[in-house]
Amino acid sequence: MSLVFTVEITFYEEKNFQGRSYECMSDCSDMSSYLSRCQSCRVESGCFMVYERNNYMGQQFFMRRGEYNDMQRMMCMGMMFDNMKSCRMIPYHRGQFRMKIYERENYGGQSYEMMDDCDNIQDRHRMSDCQSCNVMDGHWLMYEQAHYKGRMMYMRPGEYRSFKDMGMSGMRFMSMRRIMESM
Repeated sequence: MSLVFTVEITFYEEKNFQGRSYECMSDCSDMSSYLSRCQSCRVESGCFMVYERNNYMGQQFFMRRGEYNDMQRMMCMGMMFDNMKSCRMIPYHRGQFRMKIYERENYGGQSYEMMDDCDNIQDRHRMSDCQSCNVMDGHWLMYEQAHYKGRMMYMRPGEYRSFKDMGMSGMRFMSMRRIMESM
């Protein structure tokens, strides 16, 4: 017997789940054809990254199961933008988590292989910055400040030679967290 896991997020044009809505169960690179703006959303199941601009660009915000009835309130929770334009479903990962982080671009400088969350790379690994990484297993969130604060970036398995080339110029990543269903 196989277990089927569905994910779903519903976006609303107005606060408090009012106005036109758009139900999404996968990635959506441009929500503008469905909604003129997004001021609230409800995550029925699963986890999603939402983005400030189309095509998964700009600032990012992690959303797990729950109700987000007001963008202003979400900004108090750490969201750095006031409208969502695209979203990406984060697949549920079973198994180990592995990511190798590098102090400089193109895998340069000091490096460290991680398998667990790290709330401060400066204190734990004596690294002053993280500018590239290789995600071997699992899905991760990287934060610009220690203790999982500030702007964030979603990392799925793959090689990331330069965060600057990904539009994250000027950002320093100082903490990393595994995306787990129980987060």
